Amino acid sequence: MIRDHFRVMVVDLASGRGNVEKIEGRNEYVGGSGLGAHLFSLYGRPELAWDAPEQPLIFSIGPLTGLFPLMSKTVCSFKSPYHNQFAESHAGGRSALALRFADYDALVIRGRAERLSCLNLGMRHLEVKDVQFLAGKDVFKTGKILRNMYPGSGHRSILRIGPAGENLSGMACINADTYRHFGRLGSGGVMGAKNLKGIVIQGDGSFALPESREYSKVYKEVYKKMTATDMMSKYHNLGTAANLNSLNELKSLPWRNLQATKDDEIGNITGERFADDTLLRNAACAGCPVGCIHIGFVREKFMKDNQYLYRQVAYDYEPIFATGSMLGVTDAFAVLGIMDEVEKAGLDVMSGGVALAWATEAFEKGLITEKQTIVPLSFGDAEAYKKAVEYLGNAENEFYAALAKGSLVAAQKYGGEDFACVLGQEMAGYATGETFYVAEGLGFRHSHLDSGGYSYDQKNDKKDVNGVCDFLIHDESGRALLTSMVSCLFGRGVYNDDQLRECLESVGYKDMAADMEKAGERIQALRWKCRFDTGYDPESIRIPKRYHEVTTWKGKTDPQYLEELKAEYARRIKELVTPEALEKLKIDIK
Repeated sequence: MIRDHFRVMVVDLASGRGNVEKIEGRNEYVGGSGLGAHLFSLYGRPELAWDAPEQPLIFSIGPLTGLFPLMSKTVCSFKSPYHNQFAESHAGGRSALALRFADYDALVIRGRAERLSCLNLGMRHLEVKDVQFLAGKDVFKTGKILRNMYPGSGHRSILRIGPAGENLSGMACINADTYRHFGRLGSGGVMGAKNLKGIVIQGDGSFALPESREYSKVYKEVYKKMTATDMMSKYHNLGTAANLNSLNELKSLPWRNLQATKDDEIGNITGERFADDTLLRNAACAGCPVGCIHIGFVREKFMKDNQYLYRQVAYDYEPIFATGSMLGVTDAFAVLGIMDEVEKAGLDVMSGGVALAWATEAFEKGLITEKQTIVPLSFGDAEAYKKAVEYLGNAENEFYAALAKGSLVAAQKYGGEDFACVLGQEMAGYATGETFYVAEGLGFRHSHLDSGGYSYDQKNDKKDVNGVCDFLIHDESGRALLTSMVSCLFGRGVYNDDQLRECLESVGYKDMAADMEKAGERIQALRWKCRFDTGYDPESIRIPKRYHEVTTWKGKTDPQYLEELKAEYARRIKELVTPEALEKLKIDIK
């Protein structure tokens, strides 16, 4: 179980064959984010386009997967169709444990299948099967068919794409086991470019748990913190949907394409409202005792026989922001209805919702017409948005094909760049202030979870350029270590440095435990090196004018401070990948 190297399955879709490779660097790159970047540096082709068959699609897990709770994420690394640069996306579900029980630290997929295919692999088998009959089918139908084709449960994970992925959308996600997603930056488009409709990972092996008293003791400590204290209770109870009301009160919740940051209609889409009216049950990723997945329902009536169909839809803060407040939709069931259409199409919900918010304002301003949108768009019109989601996933016409490449791509063609709510990609739901705008806009994944910028804004109103940049750079290296362990970031309060060190030592990773801080810095730098190698330039990132107009609890955005902060953070990021910095961390600069 404990290895000083990585065991990586490398699959060539063109030949339908795979080889297990022994990859060095366990202590240096840990797993997850670090392993994904390391493998991209070995197998990636920075000079080629994102959809070149040679580009790898990488899924990686961590050293503690299967050994401790909440070590349940899989990291997907790839060259993105959104910006043609190195990218990363994370998902829960069962894929991490499935890979662990198949005895792989990572899966690298290269090449392109001749016809639409499904990759099925386990510990002792690998098959690339023609599934051309699934072409154009939505995520739900695809999942149902693949479950019948590959029966099993427990340690079986099914990853699949919908029409958006087949259409190579920069907003296409990979659905993981129905309720989780590799959401951001277009991983689903990469699967589509490889003619890969699905991936079935059968965790058909087994491994023995450590028998030491130390492991048992540390495991019980971690488990108790997660289940017998209030450290994780908020994620189980209302979940992150509880943030809607508090962010609205802080004037930090985007409404109607960020034309406002607070609205009195919040009462109809709060976490409490969703729990009271729509919640069916909680679910959890494999290996997690918390149960943060909140599943609501939508009801669909069939007029032919006057019967109803109930569909289950997972929700949390980001989907509610993206399909609720950002679109001006203030009915909980209507919001779930839009989410349901997003799921079918296989779109990232944040990207899709924010893009349609831009399209709505552009429609209202006369920059686009019904000729482009097919259905008239207006804030609050949930039925129109459900149709628009389908058109976006299908790239129905020239307008939706452009929008699927990103709001700014469409805005450059039709106008409206000033009010495109894009911070590197379509924004997450935190209009908290300058720190967040810069952190997400320039950050590695353009994700609010790559640093605590959104949280920093909610606690600090000082304009301290150096202090903010110190915080962002240091915070990112710590999170890069956690995502290399593949810890769910909801568990970062439990997995502090001391606890993480004890966990590693208890299962035999003593050298890794002794090098944690340096490993975090090394992984942070390697990820950025991969990004720069594929064309990233932080100084080219523009923060649209709409963010200069936002008012939060701290007051109106200070444009001068915003630009000063952006310039300094760009400089700090570039410092991470200088030859001197990389040499100090023993990263190959070739």
